[in-house]
Amino acid sequence: MAHTIRDIAAALDAKAEGNLDLAVEGVSEPAAAKAHHLALAMDPKYADGLSSGGARAAVVWDGADWKALGLEAAILAPRGRLAMAGLSRMMDPGPQIAPGIHPMTVIDPTAVIGEGAAIGPFVTIGAGVVIGTNARIAAHSSIAEGARIGDDVLLLNGVRIGPDVRIGDRFIGQPGASIGADGFSFVTPETSGVEEIRHTLGTRAEIRKQQWVRIHSLGSVSLGNDVEVGANSCIDRGTIRNTTVGDGTKIDNLVHLGHNVTVGKDCLLCALVGVAGSTRIGDRVVLAGQVGVSDNIFVGDDVIAGGGTKILSNAPAGRVLLGYPAVKMDIHVEMQKALRRLPRMAEKVAELQKTVSKLSDTDKI
Repeated sequence: MAHTIRDIAAALDAKAEGNLDLAVEGVSEPAAAKAHHLALAMDPKYADGLSSGGARAAVVWDGADWKALGLEAAILAPRGRLAMAGLSRMMDPGPQIAPGIHPMTVIDPTAVIGEGAAIGPFVTIGAGVVIGTNARIAAHSSIAEGARIGDDVLLLNGVRIGPDVRIGDRFIGQPGASIGADGFSFVTPETSGVEEIRHTLGTRAEIRKQQWVRIHSLGSVSLGNDVEVGANSCIDRGTIRNTTVGDGTKIDNLVHLGHNVTVGKDCLLCALVGVAGSTRIGDRVVLAGQVGVSDNIFVGDDVIAGGGTKILSNAPAGRVLLGYPAVKMDIHVEMQKALRRLPRMAEKVAELQKTVSKLSDTDKI
């Protein structure tokens, strides 16, 4: 679908100059752009790419001399990634799910489906399910009994929604997301080795056989509005109360939230994050890739944890963390500098030991 520069600029609430009636049919990196593309050159480092590509129009950095770059039109973007968000939304046609309900879908007669639904083949919807208006549900998704889902949701292929799960409006579930599986809760009749080590911090009085008894999950999962859950991510149901995720939180692929976890509003949980059971995470928390969070702790509002960080104890609000175990980022940087100096320091200590040893031998004489 073609869009004029004028329409794109209006959609982005951005300033445009040049031939505003010029139409483009897609976006491209500058060097690969054709004449019908809108090149994305939001930083001066992409200027050379414009000269080697064939774009007639581009999104450029604020203050760019777009005429000197050989363009016929330009959209000026003071904040490039924000412009990218609006532009990608405008250009994305979304999944091709035919309106209506596919004949190969199974819907329990007690389920309520809102107006404007588009439901693909091999979808199963259980008893008592309520789905809001304009739902888009792709093939092979399943929604278990008693679940309630808001308006304008998008469930992509193979999403699994468990019993009694509550999901707000404008939810996006990427392929394979699982929301509402049982939590990982087990106990032994006698004190287990894990419990003993938690108490003694490593000492084992006796190693003996033990068997695990399942603690069933009686709670469910509650997600707020505008939540996104990435491909193959899992959110476990609570043991008694619900596992909860606040409005606006975005969860990447392969993230796991354990039973009874509480995540606040507008958080960003990146790929391979794992949050153990009964942990509370505040608002606007950012956990980068492979961050791990221990069970039964609290991570305060506005905490940012760098990639690979392991948070093993409570984290105060606003703290920037890095490392294993997690420490303040500036301290972690100094620790790494000191670690790199250790081989040189070891050599100096060895030399000092030799000198001291020679002095001692001289004193004996």
